Amino acid sequence: MKRYSLMLFAALLCGNFRTWAQVSKAFYPANRSLSPGKMVYYIDPVKGDDKNTGANSQHPWKTFKGINSRTLSPGDKINVLPGDFHQSLTLNGRGNSKAPVILNFAPGTYHFFPDGAFKKQFHITNTNDVSYGLKAVALYINNSSFVTVKASGAKMLMHGKMIETCVDHSQNISISGITYDYYRPTVSELQVTNTGDHFADLQIHPDSKYSITDSLLTWQGEGWSYKSIDLWQVLDPKTGDLHRTDIAMAGIKYAQTAPNTVRAYFAQNPGFKTGLIYQNRDVTRDCAGIFMRNSKYISLKNINIYFMHGMGVVSQFCQNISMDKVSVRPEAGSGKTCAAWADILHFSACRGLIVISNSYLSGANDDAINIHGTYLRIINSPKPNQVLVRFMHNQTYGFDAFNKGDSVAFIHPETLHQYSDNVILATKKINDKDFLLTLKQPLPKGISPLDVLENTTWTPQVWIHHDTIAKIPTRGVLVTSRRKMVIENCIFQHPHQSGISVANDAANWYESGMVRDLTIRNNHFIDCGEPAIIFCPENTRSAGPVHQHITITNNRFSLQGVQVLSAKSTANIKFVGNTIKTEKPADIKEMIVLKDCPGIEIAGNRVE
Repeated sequence: MKRYSLMLFAALLCGNFRTWAQVSKAFYPANRSLSPGKMVYYIDPVKGDDKNTGANSQHPWKTFKGINSRTLSPGDKINVLPGDFHQSLTLNGRGNSKAPVILNFAPGTYHFFPDGAFKKQFHITNTNDVSYGLKAVALYINNSSFVTVKASGAKMLMHGKMIETCVDHSQNISISGITYDYYRPTVSELQVTNTGDHFADLQIHPDSKYSITDSLLTWQGEGWSYKSIDLWQVLDPKTGDLHRTDIAMAGIKYAQTAPNTVRAYFAQNPGFKTGLIYQNRDVTRDCAGIFMRNSKYISLKNINIYFMHGMGVVSQFCQNISMDKVSVRPEAGSGKTCAAWADILHFSACRGLIVISNSYLSGANDDAINIHGTYLRIINSPKPNQVLVRFMHNQTYGFDAFNKGDSVAFIHPETLHQYSDNVILATKKINDKDFLLTLKQPLPKGISPLDVLENTTWTPQVWIHHDTIAKIPTRGVLVTSRRKMVIENCIFQHPHQSGISVANDAANWYESGMVRDLTIRNNHFIDCGEPAIIFCPENTRSAGPVHQHITITNNRFSLQGVQVLSAKSTANIKFVGNTIKTEKPADIKEMIVLKDCPGIEIAGNRVE
């Protein structure tokens, strides 16, 4: 048993029965000493010793304990060598623009284990199946400013379920060069090598550990296990098509026939086909890959993600985010096909400018990019200028959705129209789902029982450019924001559903909001699920446009069928100068489906 496991076990056996949170606090003290600045600290998990000074390369520390007990100052540097870490790095650094705190990871593999890791309760948007459980974090940057993480050639390998990096209430954070991966990915993979009337031979990937007991197969991980559920993803390695499918697991029996080879027996083949690759996961939403919250001026550059567990890279109430040259795909030569347990890049209630550029996003179990806000339903109005609002979806709640000074919009869900606005003077958290808001002006007349409130201050500008999106089972880009958005010079390579989807929903996931200025130009849509671009607000009654001012120009569409664009309740669409290639000759009017869409301009398009 590892050192920190023994310490935890001993603590639990003591008379006071301290909780894990208390033990974790002992490992990661809140009271830190202040580093004098311009210091260089060294960590070597192989040759180091925590009794050393850590202040020169000949006398390095062994663990992160010395760094975790300090608040770092301008000009401080930390040099870390690869090895095994049973403790998180919890960085608290206060650099400045001229002298940032610099964290250097030398090339090599860093094994992070959750047994002695820093653990914290987080409410993560779209991820609340284990809402009050503690989540282990490998690299935690908290309450920090002007921190630069350099890790070219460094591979962070997670054991168990861990948030790979968390940026929390920090600003001016730059992370570059890191490669992230899981020792045992939480998505299990196999390829069907042969099928008969009542059996299928399954070649299981060596990293997808499993056991068979009483003819039942259980997927085994580090601290977790599960039995296959009916929801699978299927990848055709010849076409690159990745899609979801249901395969009934009831009644299937398994037998080991060779190393990593299993024969599945059934009365009738539930859906296995020779040559296809199948992915299965436990769908419990309990974590995120990289989590950033209440932070601003964040840069991720030259990042490789071979696998991440949970809701991908989640940015929640963050400002001004740049993601450049982020590659999400399994490691070359690994034989694996899945890199992300769910979404790849997920943005909830952000503001400022989001830039996603020069990136390759692939191998997900859900959307490549999802950018949205969150509607909260109006429950009550205790006073003329007060409103009680509630998170409605069981996967999204617990975080502060409003701040003093934020602007809000009142929305009718059946039309998704804004009928009033206001400014917040004060907020009071009643519980994890309910918030009492005191507003600057009296409430508008005509509030209906299902009306919702949107925080319009926390809506971002978006620039997505020079990215490639491939092997996605759902949509390439979901985006809803009322500020200016541009998607250009991207390649959408065979997402199973639409390449770009613009929704708006106040009755299901409650993902807001309306689009006011969107340009889609110079992109290449290759064999997307159709329509290649869709505007699908979930209004139930038409009372004018939900979205408007859309320009779609100079794009290339290589269609499987004939549908290039579908839109409802969207005004002022310009579909101009696009080139459409289809194997099924059709008129441009047949390729575009519109409902309640005034002010349409379709001109200068070429059909090949």
